[in-house]
Amino acid sequence: MSRESVNQELSTVLNQLWSLDTNRLKPGTDYTISLQGKAGYVAQGSNNARDNARAPLFARVNEDKLKSIKTYALFMSLLDNYETSTGVTETVTSEELRENELFLDAILQTEVMKVLVCLAVWTPTVKKGSVAYKVGMYLVVSKGQSPSDKQQFKKQLYDIWFKLYHRDRSGGEDSCGFEHVFVGETKNGKEIIGFHNWVQFYLQEKLGQVDYKGYKAQEKKSTPDEDDHVLNLQFSWKGLVKPVGSSFIGVSPEFEFALFTIIFLRSTEKVTTVKVKVDEYVLEVVVCRLGRSIGTSYPKLLSSNNRDL
Repeated sequence: MSRESVNQELSTVLNQLWSLDTNRLKPGTDYTISLQGKAGYVAQGSNNARDNARAPLFARVNEDKLKSIKTYALFMSLLDNYETSTGVTETVTSEELRENELFLDAILQTEVMKVLVCLAVWTPTVKKGSVAYKVGMYLVVSKGQSPSDKQQFKKQLYDIWFKLYHRDRSGGEDSCGFEHVFVGETKNGKEIIGFHNWVQFYLQEKLGQVDYKGYKAQEKKSTPDEDDHVLNLQFSWKGLVKPVGSSFIGVSPEFEFALFTIIFLRSTEKVTTVKVKVDEYVLEVVVCRLGRSIGTSYPKLLSSNNRDL
C-alpha cells in the first residue's frame, strides 16, 4: 500500500469501533486542553527544547468521571506497576497480575472489545447484522488470527500487551507492550520511548513530571483544534525531551487496545504502517511487533477535518 492511499476497508472497521466507543470523553465538557504555541525543532539526542507552552496541556479533566468508568479506573491502577527505565528487570507481583486480569475482563465486556472476541464465543449474544457482528466477521473470519475459545483469546491479548520481554538485551525481561505504549519508558537515561497515552500524560503532568512544550505541525500548515481527538506533541518527562510524540486524546483504553490489536492481528510484518481515516482524522497508524507481542504502537496525525497539519 502506498503512503498516499487510505486503507478504506480498515477505515470502515475503525469507524465502526469509533461509533461504539461510548466511554470516549467529550472535549470542552469532560476535559479542556490548551494547545498554546507551536513546538520548535529539537536536535536528535538533545534534551533542550524551547518551552512554547507556559501552561499545562490539560487545563481541566473531570477526574471523578474518569474514576467512575470501570475501564479507566482499572487502567489507571496499572500505570504505577512498571520500572520505566529499560534494562531494569521488571518484577510482577501477584497483585499486579490480578490488576492486569481485572482490566482485561473489564474491557472485554465493552462493545468496542467484543468485536475482537471470536464469533464462536460471542455470536449468541451479538445480533447478526449489528456493527459488532460485522466488525467481528471482518477480523476473525477473514484472517482467522484469533482462537475460538474466549479464555484463549484473553490469553492471547495478555501475551500481546502484558507478556514481558527484553527491550534492552543487556538485562532481564524489562518491558512489555502495555508499559511502552501506555506508560512510557526511558532508554539509557537519554531518551523517552513510547508514552502515547493521554491519561498517563494528564496524570504525569498533574504530578509535575511532564512539561508540555507545544503542539507539532508541519510548516505553513493549519494548527490543530482544541477539540481534536489526536495530537502530535512535544514534551519533557523525567528530565528528557520527546521531540514529537503522538497520542489519541479523550478516547477510552478499550478503543486503543482494539485499534492496535486489530492491526497487530492482521499483519505478520515486523513493522506495519497503515493510513486510515477515523472520524475526521487522517492517521498513519504504526504497529511494531516483538515476536507475539506489541513492541510499540501509535497514531500519527496527518490531517483533521480536511485540514493538513
